[in-house]
Amino acid sequence: MRLSSELPASRLDGGLRRLSTAANHSVLWMGIGAGMALGGRRARRAAVRGLLSVAGASAVSNAVLKPLLPRRRPPAGTAEFAMRRGLPAPRSSSFPSGHSASAAAFATGVALEYPAVGIALAPLAAAVAYSRVHTGVHWPSDVVVGMGVGAAVALSTRRWWAVRDEEPATLGPDHPTHALPDGAGMVVFVNPGSGTDDGTIRDEVLKYLPDAEVIEFDGDRDFGAQIDEVVADRSPRALGVCGGDGTVVTVVDAAVRHDLPLAVFPGGTLNHFARDAGVGDVASTADAIATGSAELVDLGRIRVDGHQESAFVNTASLGGYPDSVRLRERWQPKLGKWPAAGLAMARVLASAQPLPVTIDGAEHTLWMLFVGNGRYSPRNQVPMSRPEIHRGTLDVRYLLADRRFSRTRLVSAALTGTLGASPTYVQRNVRSLTVEIDGDPVALATDGEVVADGRRFQFHSEPQRVVLYRKL
Repeated sequence: MRLSSELPASRLDGGLRRLSTAANHSVLWMGIGAGMALGGRRARRAAVRGLLSVAGASAVSNAVLKPLLPRRRPPAGTAEFAMRRGLPAPRSSSFPSGHSASAAAFATGVALEYPAVGIALAPLAAAVAYSRVHTGVHWPSDVVVGMGVGAAVALSTRRWWAVRDEEPATLGPDHPTHALPDGAGMVVFVNPGSGTDDGTIRDEVLKYLPDAEVIEFDGDRDFGAQIDEVVADRSPRALGVCGGDGTVVTVVDAAVRHDLPLAVFPGGTLNHFARDAGVGDVASTADAIATGSAELVDLGRIRVDGHQESAFVNTASLGGYPDSVRLRERWQPKLGKWPAAGLAMARVLASAQPLPVTIDGAEHTLWMLFVGNGRYSPRNQVPMSRPEIHRGTLDVRYLLADRRFSRTRLVSAALTGTLGASPTYVQRNVRSLTVEIDGDPVALATDGEVVADGRRFQFHSEPQRVVLYRKL
């Protein structure tokens, strides 16, 4: 503190004073977070974790530690020092520094999701922390402990919100297939209603695969029937799809039915399958098509009430989620997709009723059932990534409602990162699963779309069923 106060006056004084003021009430970090929200999905996720970390660090430092560990602020020193660098001394306890806690929390939280951006923010966070000493409102030890608190709170968020692994899933063995330079012999189906409709991905497909035939789906007709007509008429050597996960699973099913290799291009909003399978880059997929490089991927299947069959490449679910999808689809034209999705989920959770079921002969009452195609991670938290899609495995998770205070216990376990140890949460990996509903038919959702209503659902995995173009 003495060394800092004896520094000669410079332009640095005003800059640090303004920086310290900008960080009041975490305004600086909220502004940066808002700017990151305009970036890609990864940047948005990093911004959310960073701001949640700031909220937690601010609560711990200001609402818990300051009242428990009161400490006087540094003395103002000489009048010259106060005029040159000082800020009005806050009346709260000096220990620890809330500004420093928030700065370290934001930078660490962002770094967990997006290390490159987190490293870029580290000097700014350090400057905010030092500004509290330079302006004379905190002792250096306040700042050091505050930064430790902020970093610890950010790291603790991994207990209840796992960090997504950006590495693509492991697929099945290499399976060389038709090499189609420039896409000659390939038909690519495009859903114009998917994603942002700006045509960027479609333009990339045309750029890298100029000889491929691109066909837009007619939204008023069954997509599967349209694919069958094109295959019968053109006899393509491979199929491609540009759309969201709901469109992808339709073309995947057709590719399997016609025994054709498949290329997937991320033309939807979320593109879970493309990201997990490591085919999110059009140029790399085009290279794989040109050389015939492909791998095998599992496909999930469901038989509803013994006759209707549906496929899924990501997830299938029973319970509250299908109902929220239906409400979202009803409200989306007026509210937009994301506001409608948020309101629909809140509505369903507020009125959710337990679902009596029999799972492989065992009776239960559930809030929700999740079935994933492949193995998801982590096992003891909300699934965030998919390490494998090639071993014929279904990742089954369900939330039990037949335990005392089940809702309260589920929320508590999720917040404390102990979901895997909670008796209300079940996770297991299986090859097949039969679920029978004790009551009226319920909705089934696959890959974000409601596809059927039924009372008996038979899930199974078709191991290494899809031949997927992917650059090795």
